[in-house]
Amino acid sequence: MDLLNNLQSQLDVLEQHSLIRKRRTVDSPCGPRVQVGGRELLAFCTNDYLGLASHPALAAALAEGASLYGVGSGASHLISGHGRAHAQLEERLAQFVGAHLESPRALTFCTGYMANLAVLTGLTAGDRDAEIFSEALNHASLIDGARLSRATVKVYPHADLAALGALLAASKAATKVVVTDSVFSMDGNLAPLPAILALCEQHGAWLVIDDAHGFGTLGQNGHGALEHFNLKSPYLVYMGTLGKAAGVGGAFIAAHELVIETLIQKARPYIFTTATPQAMAHALLTSLDLLEGPEGQRRRAQLQALVAQLDDGLRLERWQRMPSATAIQPILIGDNAETMQAGAALYEQGLWVGAIRPPTVPAGTARLRVTLSAGHTDEEVARLITAINALERT
Repeated sequence: MDLLNNLQSQLDVLEQHSLIRKRRTVDSPCGPRVQVGGRELLAFCTNDYLGLASHPALAAALAEGASLYGVGSGASHLISGHGRAHAQLEERLAQFVGAHLESPRALTFCTGYMANLAVLTGLTAGDRDAEIFSEALNHASLIDGARLSRATVKVYPHADLAALGALLAASKAATKVVVTDSVFSMDGNLAPLPAILALCEQHGAWLVIDDAHGFGTLGQNGHGALEHFNLKSPYLVYMGTLGKAAGVGGAFIAAHELVIETLIQKARPYIFTTATPQAMAHALLTSLDLLEGPEGQRRRAQLQALVAQLDDGLRLERWQRMPSATAIQPILIGDNAETMQAGAALYEQGLWVGAIRPPTVPAGTARLRVTLSAGHTDEEVARLITAINALERT
């Protein structure tokens, strides 16, 4: 029983520091209005930024895909699991972001986490002297991918171009990889990608961009951070997720065709896993059409209007709305217990907002992570604003 007692002691410590996480079971489709435990809630905690997760056209496309291809792939892509829908989706994704890449090609993955493990281990495979330069606020998947690569990892402070430049200038590695989120998932702000890319080109380094929270929401056509900043370079390696703004699931890497071929041959998270069902790939073809078309443009405009409404309406004295022009709108509280109490109080009012604590964010920076969706109405956001303003003053 000593092993179990040890686990219980560890859990007790988490409980004492208000760090225990609990799941809630949702009984309805993903969307701004959900059913949980017999209650209807307004959800301000999903990454369904454009409100496409339960779009009828995507549901119909998924059903059509299942009728065409069944519900399982049966094997990895490199055995027999790579189907026609997968090939069509990869071609479409390469076209979707390809204007910003040289000789573009795309490769799909089951999750963004897996894609990030694959790209960092694949790019550095076979070079034990490789160096990875990782942004301090990068997502856990990038941190884990860098660790698994066995390359030397150097972390530069958040958005600190001078520090990154100095690290690159001092590096003697033949393989240098700079990796950063585009939109930081817990802060909502944007990385200074044009300046980072300039440093990479100057010092001969790959720039891996995790655009999980920018794909579909940034850019006139939803092409993400590359379009938003008008970036173009053969040094770019782009990761986008397909379960957030795109509304379905999975992820992809887009880069020069030689980068993609290298990942196919060397990236273990790609080689040794079963392919996603073709039905999902089939549905994503419809999702990409929605993102690029008039409906996608309308939804992005609605999302930006809600961001402006929240910014204008919050009147905080003790708490702090962190600067963000994206769908991720963090409200810094600081104390873990107070953050949990605030989240619980909003939940009692029918408002589901994520309460984020360490280790997801640094100690002393616990926060409410409000995520807006184009599926929210002006009235629903106004209700949230009123509740947060009143709660802070209690």
